[in-house]
Amino acid sequence: MKARSTTILTVRHNGRVAMGGDGQVTMGQTIVKSDAVKIRKLIEGQVLVGFAGAAADAFALLERLEAKLKDYPANMPRACTELAKEWRMDRALRRLEALVAVVDARHTLLLSGTGDVIQPSDGILGIGSGGNYALAAARALVQHSSLAAGDIVRAALDIAGDICVYSNRNLVIEELP
Repeated sequence: MKARSTTILTVRHNGRVAMGGDGQVTMGQTIVKSDAVKIRKLIEGQVLVGFAGAAADAFALLERLEAKLKDYPANMPRACTELAKEWRMDRALRRLEALVAVVDARHTLLLSGTGDVIQPSDGILGIGSGGNYALAAARALVQHSSLAAGDIVRAALDIAGDICVYSNRNLVIEELP
């Protein structure tokens, strides 16, 4: 049985960046956990990472990302690029099923096992089964409200939680300046 879950959203707005995720973990049609934490702080809280996909795969990638961030301090894009290259080239890593959203004070990146390192032009990124719902809501909120980045993330994740059966409203939200 394949695990499906997650909505991860990051919003960069008015000089701040926030990342949030829901807490639902689903196996098939059954909710097996409602309070999972899918956002992690790395490098003494300077980098936020959110993951969607198989939890064990995501944790394997988080460990490798943290090592790359230590190899390339103050250069998060380079660390992410190096991880994406390793992920794509290594036979064992290539089988990992996850997407990773990574943010620091200046960059927002999406990493995938196909070697993608994508920086959204508007600073808004959604991944996971409810990611597109949260992304659409966040883009509308950025354009039509005066909410702060963290408030936009919370509102957009609430909207996604109402639409996506693999997401809930048990949220964890972190912010960077």
